[in-house]
Amino acid sequence: MTQAFDIVIVGAGMVGAALATGLGREGLSVAMIDRASAPPFNPEATPDIRVSALSVGSERYLDSLGAWARILDKRATPYRRLAVWDETPHPLSNLVPRRLTEVTFDAVDLGAPHLGHIVENSVTQQALWQAAEAEPGVTILAGSGVASVSQDENQATVTLEDGQTLSARLVIGADGAQSRIRDMAGIGVTRDQYGQQAMVISVRYRGAVEDITWQGFYPSGPRAFLPLHSAGETFPGESWASLVWYDSPEQLAHLKSLDDEALMAEIQSAFPKDLPVLTHIDARASFPIARQHARHYFAGRMVLAGDAAHTINPLAGQGVNLGFQDAQSLQAMIREALRADGDPASPHWLARYEQERRPANRRMMMTMDLFYHLFSNRIPPVHLLRNLGLGTARALPFARNRVARYAMGIDDQLPAILRQLTERLPGLGQL
Repeated sequence: MTQAFDIVIVGAGMVGAALATGLGREGLSVAMIDRASAPPFNPEATPDIRVSALSVGSERYLDSLGAWARILDKRATPYRRLAVWDETPHPLSNLVPRRLTEVTFDAVDLGAPHLGHIVENSVTQQALWQAAEAEPGVTILAGSGVASVSQDENQATVTLEDGQTLSARLVIGADGAQSRIRDMAGIGVTRDQYGQQAMVISVRYRGAVEDITWQGFYPSGPRAFLPLHSAGETFPGESWASLVWYDSPEQLAHLKSLDDEALMAEIQSAFPKDLPVLTHIDARASFPIARQHARHYFAGRMVLAGDAAHTINPLAGQGVNLGFQDAQSLQAMIREALRADGDPASPHWLARYEQERRPANRRMMMTMDLFYHLFSNRIPPVHLLRNLGLGTARALPFARNRVARYAMGIDDQLPAILRQLTERLPGLGQL
């Protein structure tokens, strides 16, 4: 027997669960499919190694879904400052002291209580599952993947691996960078693999919870600090943090081979002096970095959102925020399609969704590439240029704050000079 829904969402991660909740709140019947169940939350457990920097714009969206309060009830760490600087060791560094080129974005300057929150991905996902479960129109089907999708002019039919069949007027692929829905829709991708990989390390450090997240840029890639919550009464005077170390695959393979004591010594030596004294390494993981963009966002009655449509260099932690922006846009377009002609897969409105999101996602991709290419080299003129650029940003708080407002999701547009730079970068036409 085939179960009928308005929308089928494949992928119950953060973006898929947000879409299910939002569309359920629009009064639609929604099936959300995933092989896995929502990750459990244990307040006594150590932090999830996967964390995201949720922007103020994402917080507003999650609040509209009824998920933000659930996140705050679990664990979320506000950060009020974000700092970046160049750590490249080179004789030219003496010409421009770090204090003149370090750029700090401060919530006080923006009249905001904070710039965002660092939240464990499992916490965000579980809060969104709880919000989705609270919607009568949302059905969660966990434990089975999608075996096939067929579509005609009236509907799509989804067959699950366990034999269940579902019909819907629209299928949304929110199933990540290796999206099967994208493949089933016949949508290709452009992909560029970076020379770097990223290693994420969950640590405890001596000191109170910090309110700053920072990145020091090296030719091999940035090294970043993201504050998490207090370690509690079990480890008095200590706090949790997530570290990110970008480097060559060979260097990260060496780091992964070290025991915790040796790795801790390596981190304290290689990270900027701003890193607090570490006391414990809890977990570590590494992953390759690639820029990927779907050639189209929809085909017939199948449409993509989040990492299924695009992945970017994670330098500024904007990936999930872009995914939430996709979700908001797609939800709005589906609502308009239903009002206009009753079909959520209307090509006119799905094209509007792509026209709205592709340029915005592309701009963020190219902005991250601009940072990647500008900082990941030792060429003296470029080294001096980037230090002068950071110094200029420090000296021009208005422009600096415009960038911060864009990253926070307060402003929809990049400052004009950054838009011009990203539009001139090679490869833009292929994205």
